[in-house]
Amino acid sequence: MRFRAVFIIAPPLHLLMTWSESDLSGHEGEDWRVPVSELVSRQEAMAQALREEGLAGALIQNPVDLYYFAGGRQNASMFISAYEDVTPVQYVRRSLRRAKWEAGADDAPHEVVSFPRMKEFSDVLGCTPALQHGVIPSSFASKFASILGDGGDCTRLLHMLREDKSTWEVEMMRCAADTQLQMFNAIAEQGGEGMSELELVAIAEAISREAGFAGNINLRRFPMQCDRGVIVSGGSGGIPSFFDAAVGGTGPYPGAGMGSGFSRVKAGEPVLVDLLHSHRGYLADMTRMFVAGSLSEHWMSRLEDMLAVKDMVVDELSAGATCAQAWVKGSELAAELGHAEHLMGMQPDQSRFLGHSIGLELDESPVVAAGFDRPLIPGNTMAIEPKAVYSEGSIGSEDTWVMTEAGLEPITADGAFPWLHQW
Repeated sequence: MRFRAVFIIAPPLHLLMTWSESDLSGHEGEDWRVPVSELVSRQEAMAQALREEGLAGALIQNPVDLYYFAGGRQNASMFISAYEDVTPVQYVRRSLRRAKWEAGADDAPHEVVSFPRMKEFSDVLGCTPALQHGVIPSSFASKFASILGDGGDCTRLLHMLREDKSTWEVEMMRCAADTQLQMFNAIAEQGGEGMSELELVAIAEAISREAGFAGNINLRRFPMQCDRGVIVSGGSGGIPSFFDAAVGGTGPYPGAGMGSGFSRVKAGEPVLVDLLHSHRGYLADMTRMFVAGSLSEHWMSRLEDMLAVKDMVVDELSAGATCAQAWVKGSELAAELGHAEHLMGMQPDQSRFLGHSIGLELDESPVVAAGFDRPLIPGNTMAIEPKAVYSEGSIGSEDTWVMTEAGLEPITADGAFPWLHQW
């Protein structure tokens, strides 16, 4: 038997690298990484907050918070120490190379290293860190606590830090609002009688996706699900869902029983369009009304009432009232106008708020609701959304605002898009 030698020639090393950092670009090749200056200020603020709370450090594992502090949401854990002379470290399971690039590459303000063996992790950290008990699964937290010990819960600290949006973060939300306005204009131009709710959502979705929407709406509270396009026509606007919001909608099927479904636009019926868009993770939330033909005087009166409630809440918050006080003033006005049983839903499914803070997540704090006994401060961003819900439909408005030294300033369209558009 004769044998032939077979030589395998390995390709050059550069050909084995199947991707390049240049592939990780945003729209039209833009660098969409979080600026290193943002990461530095956030990490320093977290270290200071830990010192004030008497905590040695924090282990950050929630994906949204990893993006906030590390610049990306790889499979990783990030340790931030309370001590200024200890450099934050991101411990990465995968992808290490991508995590380094997203953190700023050679300019990264923190170390990016491979995740150590779990039994060695305690010695590597050198302290017992606080964990994110409020936002990670209990089994996941228990696993790390059994190895590292449990230094407490740092969830509240992180949420409080993220309430104060930087100039860059507000600019990201303004970029989201610019695309969102295009979405509403497209629905105004292409929508009309006979179209289904889902067809209207698809019009907006095409614009949002092309602009860079990643497909995810981040939420804090379980079950962490939300439809980003809630368009409800006529009676479907009066159907409640699992979600704690004024408007539920039918959804397409029971397993996704929220938002838009197969109901079609009928002449004279209110069509509530509540759309989110996210730019580089930062959300803008806005609601406007549409109708094929015209609305009855009865519906127009309800819309005017909700706009009055909106103005009340905005004015109260701008003047320095607490979120709880703004809730009382807004809900009392709605009751005086005859909507007590229909404000933010119908009994027994009414929601008890008139506005929610927003940023990387839809349901941030504080909230215009009872119990939030503090005012907004400059840098806070909030969606204010009084809505009236009846069995024959829903009506209302919503814009996203930022608190400034002079009061609330709109981020979303405000007067740039009508409260009611007629097809």
